[in-house]
Amino acid sequence: MDPTTAHERRDELVFLDVREDDEWAAGHIEGSLHIPMGELNARQDEIPRDQPIAAVCRTGRRSAAVTEALARAGYDAENLVGGVAEWRAAGFELVDREGGPGSVV
Repeated sequence: MDPTTAHERRDELVFLDVREDDEWAAGHIEGSLHIPMGELNARQDEIPRDQPIAAVCRTGRRSAAVTEALARAGYDAENLVGGVAEWRAAGFELVDREGGPGSVV
């Protein structure tokens, strides 16, 4: 899913950010669920099954792998193509850990 479509659908999607803590803290899509990729197996029960998931990382590579795994597990999941880097390039905001303006690291 491209950033514009994801932004338009943001009220119905759960953004699942699979980046590491420092990446998420620097800038993430507001309201996103943060579960680092390495913790997904242990924390899978935190991912809702009743809403579509948009998996997110910095460039879309890690989240593409997560999307495939979630789809195999029965989730309605799509990858945010280009990740938060493309989200930001499209002019959409990121927030930092404190809720201020975020950046991509």
